[in-house]
Amino acid sequence: MRAHASVVFVVAVVVLICFGVWPAGATPASAGDLKKQLAVGKHLRRLNKPAVKSIQSPDGDIIDCVNIAEQPAFDHPFLKNHTIQLRPGFHPEGLYDESKKASDAGNNRTNIIAQLWHQNGRCPEGTIPIRRTRRDDVLRASSVKRYGRKRQMSIPRPLFADPDFINEGGHQHAIAYVNGEKFYGAKAIINVWEPDIQLPNEFSLSQLWILGGSFGQDLNSIEAGWLVSPELYGDNNTRLFTYWTSDSYQATGCYNLLCSGFIQISSEIAMGASIYPVSQYDGSQYDISILVWKDPKEGNWWMQFGSDYVMGYWPSFLFSYLADSASTVEWGGEVINSEPDGQHTATHMGSGHFPEEGFGKASYFKKLQIVDESNNLRSPKWISTFTEQSNCYDIQSNNNGDWGSYFYFGGPGRNPNCQ
Repeated sequence: MRAHASVVFVVAVVVLICFGVWPAGATPASAGDLKKQLAVGKHLRRLNKPAVKSIQSPDGDIIDCVNIAEQPAFDHPFLKNHTIQLRPGFHPEGLYDESKKASDAGNNRTNIIAQLWHQNGRCPEGTIPIRRTRRDDVLRASSVKRYGRKRQMSIPRPLFADPDFINEGGHQHAIAYVNGEKFYGAKAIINVWEPDIQLPNEFSLSQLWILGGSFGQDLNSIEAGWLVSPELYGDNNTRLFTYWTSDSYQATGCYNLLCSGFIQISSEIAMGASIYPVSQYDGSQYDISILVWKDPKEGNWWMQFGSDYVMGYWPSFLFSYLADSASTVEWGGEVINSEPDGQHTATHMGSGHFPEEGFGKASYFKKLQIVDESNNLRSPKWISTFTEQSNCYDIQSNNNGDWGSYFYFGGPGRNPNCQ
């Protein structure tokens, strides 16, 4: 019986090697290792759909061009017979007025930004680009089940900022926010940097949050922006990302296309792929435009990247509160502070410099806008700001004719005034 089990074990390892899940030459330590590798293999086969074409990116990523109807979203049982919506029923009123202003005011535009993989090719029409998930990506996660998911308690809670909970869950923020109304979308132009990350399990991001429900177990969130996460990607590249959850990061939702949910329609932009180039301190500045809005006809939540790329949508059935509207919108930065050696992390937020240094040195969000109940894209009437520890990461907001509602934010983390 023992001999039979050994044979099964060896055969299973050979199968894993053939499928590329277990590296040739590696020695399996136990049946527990084998079970984990089998789970990893199954997960990879679920995520990595058959490619029409594959593109090797200069940063080492492989971008698979996958038939639009075979993307991971359609693994969801409620999407088995879904008819893909190839364009939104409505855009927010005022969106194209804003785009025209931006194109007319050339001196207000920063440099053109793209994705690194574009240097080596593009995906054909009828396909979408998906960053291929590798074995090592999944193994870096705390478990196969948690791969591609945020930890709980990652939402800034400005109205509940009890000093006892300053570093709750290890997340720290510097944000602007609006609440007290019904919101149907949000937009911002976000300065792009490549912040230093102290430890592999930490990250730094700049994003907008569309929130519904309480800040308890039922929170709905749609998120988009840029992220540096060695744990998720295995490097320190700045990457475009989205996220969603309908239960406060417990069992639902994920980054990008790492679970079924978000339906992508763009063949041009890959979620999770590197953004290039990035801003330099006292040098060239780059930014990206992110818009998320609710189509008043179909009810789905759409995302647009830049002025040209409608990325896709989150079907409204994924959510409870957001099936109707959002109650809070937030813009800003977030880092993980794992308190290495009992001290505050030295992971940077934004550029790694405090807001008072200003343009070209501190990171910014500009042209903050919300979509109101009349489907109008407009500046918020007011914004509030929040940070847990301003000596570590800070935020300063303002308003002017060129940038509308804007703020500078960020910081270096650990410093003489932040221990």
